[in-house]
Amino acid sequence: MGLADPRGSGLCLSRMAHRSATPPTREGRTMTTALHDARLRAVCAAVQDTGARTLLDLGCGAGDLLLRLARVPQFTRLTGIDIDLASLRQAQARLADLPAEARAKVQLAQASMTAAHAKLRGYDCACLVETIEHLPLADLNRLERALFADMRPGHVIVTTPNAEFNPVLGVPAHRFRHPGHHFEWDRTRFQGWAEGVAARHGYSIRRHDIGETHPALGGASQMAVFARLG
Repeated sequence: MGLADPRGSGLCLSRMAHRSATPPTREGRTMTTALHDARLRAVCAAVQDTGARTLLDLGCGAGDLLLRLARVPQFTRLTGIDIDLASLRQAQARLADLPAEARAKVQLAQASMTAAHAKLRGYDCACLVETIEHLPLADLNRLERALFADMRPGHVIVTTPNAEFNPVLGVPAHRFRHPGHHFEWDRTRFQGWAEGVAARHGYSIRRHDIGETHPALGGASQMAVFARLG
């Protein structure tokens, strides 16, 4: 079964078809970086700690997170959405090499993470891995309403670059780490955003450093774990 475009006709989720695997290109690279691996390990651990059995990967890209979690017996349903059809087809190809039992857990759809979809309600956990910084700042309010007000998963896990760490990576002050980024936040700004979202929608929040950590500048990336209250 192929991927379906939900625009105009409601969200349609498609399970995997068998295809040949292709190399990952997350963040424009052909090989997984040490930092990206650290992010994925941190997110996988955080998701498993929540006890989630169903997971929504918003901005799933080429399927890096889904590929790891599909093999974990804890999970019964994994859904990835992305607006970019080429990335979704790459995810479809990579996931096709999983064992049949793992592959059957996964479904993909082309959709915007800033729009609410009734079929995406009721998940135990939602993840946004290095995704929010690819949105224009004006779209963050739309994401907040769609995810925290409408879909309301039990937990939400968000990772994003820590701008304070950029000098350690050799990123000039006038540039972002990636040309597709619309913003990069320091730890205080990210904490403030996360606390505001949590307070408005009935979640608690904990922030963590990810990857290499500098004593003054924090981690290369940062993660917020939201837990729905009540």
